[in-house]
Order: sequence, then structure tokens, then C-alpha cells
Amino acid sequence: MTSPRVLVPVLLALALALPGALAPLPLLAQPACAEGAFPLARLELYFGTQKPGGAPVTEAEWAAFLDEEVTPRFPDGLTVLTGNGQWRNSQGVVTKETSAVLVILYEPSEEKETAIEDIRAAYKDRFDQESVMRVDAGMQCVSF
Repeated sequence: MTSPRVLVPVLLALALALPGALAPLPLLAQPACAEGAFPLARLELYFGTQKPGGAPVTEAEWAAFLDEEVTPRFPDGLTVLTGNGQWRNSQGVVTKETSAVLVILYEPSEEKETAIEDIRAAYKDRFDQESVMRVDAGMQCVSF
């Protein structure tokens, strides 16, 4: 068996010898899109709409949250879906509640990453939520 003292320098030398071996990988791979289409990242955020104590987030409260927190950060467009969901919280209790699912297609950037995390934090803070689930569905080809 080769000693780790020998193996590590050999692997490092090999990596340095290969062009681009230590280059960072792109955040999201770009798909090959058909003519007229272009790649955008797809994001889904899942918001529970039941506050601690059982009161719901009202339609007016949700609309205000969208207007104040989401739309300014993603003014180009988004979709809101309503679902019936359930999840197990940190105390092990399964909660069933209506969920709002926010779908956003966007060009990835540090600014958009910050915007996404700010939205999640704002919802948790405003409605005393334990979490907002984030699903990054990768790059999608989009055309209009």
C-alpha cells in the first residue's frame, strides 16, 4: 500500500499538471437549449401558512408579504401555487397545513442568492415560522 505521505504530493502534482484541474465548477450547469430558448435557474420556496397557535396567515398578510418582500426582489415574474402539505417540526410533531409554493425562474447571481435568503428570513421572522423549504430545481430552458 502506498503511504499517504507519498500519495498526497503525487495527487497534488497531477492536479496542478492538468489544465483547469483546480478551476471552480460552475454554480449550475448550463443546458443546451433549443433555438429561441435560454437557460434560467428554477427555484421553489414552500411556505407553511399556519402560525404558532393555529391561526392562519391570511390572504391579506400573504399578499402584503409578496408585495413588500418578494416582488421588489424578483420583479420580472413569479408563480404562486397553493397546496396541502405536511411536515414534521423540530419537536417531532407532524403538522398538516395549507402551503404556498413560490416558483421563480431567474438568472443566478450573488445578488439573487442574497434576495432568496432574505425572503426566507423575512417570512420566518414575520410569521414566526421554523423554516421555509427551498428547492433548487437546476437550470431549465425557457422561451416565451
